[in-house]
Formats: sequence, C-alpha cells, structure tokens
Amino acid sequence: MSETFDADVIIAGAGIAGATLALALAKSGLKPVLIDPVVFSAQTAPTFDGRASAIAYAAFRQWRALDVAPALEPHVQRIAQILVTDGRAPGAAADAPPPFFLRFDAEEIADRSEGEPLGYMLENRHIRAGLAQAIGAAGIEVLAPARVASAEFGPRAAAVTLADGRTLRAPLVVGAEGRGSVIRREAAIGALGWDYGQTGVVATVKLARGHGGVAHEFFLPGGPFAILPLTDDRASLVWTESTRRGEALKTARPEVFHAHLQRRFGDFLGEATVEGQVFTYPLSLQLAERLVAPRVALLGDAAHGVHPIAGQGLNLGLKGAAALAQTIVEACRLGEDFGSEAVLERYAAWRRFDTVTLSAGMDAFVRLFSNDHPLLRLARGAGMAAVNRIGPARRFFMQEAGGAVGDLPRLLKGEAL
Repeated sequence: MSETFDADVIIAGAGIAGATLALALAKSGLKPVLIDPVVFSAQTAPTFDGRASAIAYAAFRQWRALDVAPALEPHVQRIAQILVTDGRAPGAAADAPPPFFLRFDAEEIADRSEGEPLGYMLENRHIRAGLAQAIGAAGIEVLAPARVASAEFGPRAAAVTLADGRTLRAPLVVGAEGRGSVIRREAAIGALGWDYGQTGVVATVKLARGHGGVAHEFFLPGGPFAILPLTDDRASLVWTESTRRGEALKTARPEVFHAHLQRRFGDFLGEATVEGQVFTYPLSLQLAERLVAPRVALLGDAAHGVHPIAGQGLNLGLKGAAALAQTIVEACRLGEDFGSEAVLERYAAWRRFDTVTLSAGMDAFVRLFSNDHPLLRLARGAGMAAVNRIGPARRFFMQEAGGAVGDLPRLLKGEAL
C-alpha cells in the first residue's frame, strides 16, 4: 500500500455486507477501513433492528470460513422445512393442508448440501454483534460515528471526505451504506425502481407450542404472512400491509395489535405473545444502474434493494461480498490495480445476471402473490401444486434458495481466499 493511501479499501457502511467484506479483505492481508454513522454497540441493541434473516447455507459457510460462525451458532435456528400455502386463512400446518401448497424439506437435498438445513434463522442484532466482535479481533479500523459527505474519484485513487472535514484516500471505495448511498450518488451511478405502497410489519413472538424448525409462508388476501422459526420456540413474524395499515399497526395499543396478529396467525401454534417492540419497514425495489465505476464498487442495498417476500435481500449482499472480496484479492496477488474499472468489471460481470434475475423474479413474485384476483389465485395455486409434485424442480428451488447454484466464490464454498 502506498504511503499516500490511508487504506487499501474504504468501505462506506459497516452493516452486515460491508463488515463481512472488510473481514474477508483483512484475512487476506489487505487493509480495509469501515465508515458508519452508527457505532457497533448501537447497531447491536434490540431497538436498532428488529428483523431476523434467513441466511442461505452457502452464505453461512462464508462466515465459517471467516471465523465468525462460533459467535453466531448459539443464536442459530436451523430451518428443517418450509411450508408455503396459498389460502384465505392460516392453517398450512394442519393435518389436512389445502389443495395448493408447497413443502420443502432439507432431507431431500441432504446428499447435495452436506447435511445443511434449508437455511439458518438469525436475528440481525446477533449477526451484527458477531461481526463486530470479529472486526475488533482482526484489528480493522472503524470510523464511527462518522458520515461520508462527498467523494472524488481520480485516475489512480479515490478521496472520501467525511462530515467532520477529514479526508481519506484509497485505490478503491465500496458503497455499502444502503439505499441512500452517498458513494453511489457521488459516482454518478443512477438507480431505478419503484415503491410497492406496502409496509413490512415485523415482530418477535413467543410461541405456546414448538415450531419444529418449520418456516411458514402464507399467501393471504391481504398479503404474504411469514412465521419464521427462532431459538427458544420463538418466531419472527413478517407480514405485508398497505402503507397506511402498516403505520396504524405500529402505533396501535398492544391489545389491538395482538388481536390483529392472532387473527392473522391462527391457532395451530397456540397463543403468540409479542416480545419487544414492533418494527415497520417501507417496501420498494431499487436497483443501481451499474455495480461499478472507476475506483468504486457497490455492495448490498446500495446496489440492490428487493422485497423481502422470499428473504433473499441480505443473501444477495453476502454473495456480493464474497465475489468482490475474491475479485480484489486475486487482482492484488497478480499485481493488478484492483481499483481499476477493468478489474472491477469482473465483479460486476460475476454478479450482474444473478442480481437482475433474482430482483426481477422477486418483483414478479410480489405482483403475483400480493393480490386476491381469482384467476391469478388459480394460476399460482396450480403452479405450486405442480412444483410440489415434481421432485427435481423442488430440489432445484431448495438449492437455489441455499445459494449453492452457479459459479460460486470460494468463500461461499467454505474455502479461504
């Protein structure tokens, strides 16, 4: 690294994808610097992010390779089955499922996934805490609270100016600071997308009966409703409401919220008692027009923000972190300028097709399942029933959701860089 540089890679955004990238680079001998407006201790507070994420088994292999898994495993809930139901009321787990349903079972692909589950449910605060611990142990410099105010991109270096006036220089800057990315704006990379007019309502509940490691996704007339298993017979509930109804739920009295929840939830797992606060998140699609520019790469929600209907948003970011880390490290070992557009285009080419197709698929999924049109309901029900009867199709979808399809970066195979 030249003495005129403050780091090899400046990463704006110390969220889950940005922190994972920093760890991968540091373990390969590079010097990353993380910048974030929020300190790690605040990011791990229960009030900061109430979401839980379904982590694809390939993405979890990356954390094993980076030695983060030991801090996460006490908080992991393995997903043994996923049950998807299209109906007018909850009840997919009943003894007699409705005609249109999908059942995915980890045992079906155990021979291909080395016994991995369909995924791992983890509360985001525990993921952030595990990454923060690993970042500290690796000695990675974290500037927080600090905010990127502007950036300039020259032929051989990028300069990032912080709100407090400090300026940092590096061969490469990564924008990983979310949908409102300053780095993306400063690099003149446009974004396209649209608002769904929907809100994701998120709450953690304690269940009266054990969930058995089964994740449920109900497609109801009012929108998708997911019951995602957590440790200690808890579940993360995620359901879609109109923006107006979502805001009303967030501010509703506890007894009103509980009554609404229980109507949606049904009684197959007994009473569901809310633990902690209720969170709401606006739902939209946003895709950056490009993933890279000279001295710039985009990662995570700065590159692609998708609907959470299939839980793939964070996994997209983790795939991107693995691909970008490998691209940078391999170029560095070959003596190449890893911040050049020629090198960064390899990362973009690696991730472009998967990102666009998955984002388009999620958008189509939202439009198909977020309505109660009789003909669409019939078509999607017939499709679900067909996939449920075709073993190879079912197994392909499970492997795809596990992140194990396609040209995988080494970290997603569990291999060190």
